[in-house]
Amino acid sequence: MRCTITEETPSRDELVALYRSVGWTAYTDDAERLVAAVRGSHLVLTARDASGALLGLVRTVSDGLTIAYIQDILVAPQQQRAGIGGALLDAVIERTASIRQTVLLTDDEPGQRAFYESRGLVEAHDVRPHALRSFVLLR
Repeated sequence: MRCTITEETPSRDELVALYRSVGWTAYTDDAERLVAAVRGSHLVLTARDASGALLGLVRTVSDGLTIAYIQDILVAPQQQRAGIGGALLDAVIERTASIRQTVLLTDDEPGQRAFYESRGLVEAHDVRPHALRSFVLLR
């Protein structure tokens, strides 16, 4: 599917609908917090179709120099497996190319490793010459 990738913050209703469509209720339970988080992001890229409908989004949290965290990458379920997620990930990697580290934390679903590795990302424990560890505190 053809889409246009732009740097923008979607409307509150668009954000809630997109995050809800993928089942991310931890975000949609407090819509105002979701909007504030997206607005506070370092970079927000959206994918839209020719009619302007929001198809997907990627956002980073970063200091802009040494590290960028890909906080969210999501595509509406009916648009998945059409190249939109790849286009969003490619765009965010390109726009953060001057930043030393790009980090992503994601679910442990089988297809995700291949998807991210196809774009050049490596699991932390596989980084060479020095393997990395990652730690998380979820609340």
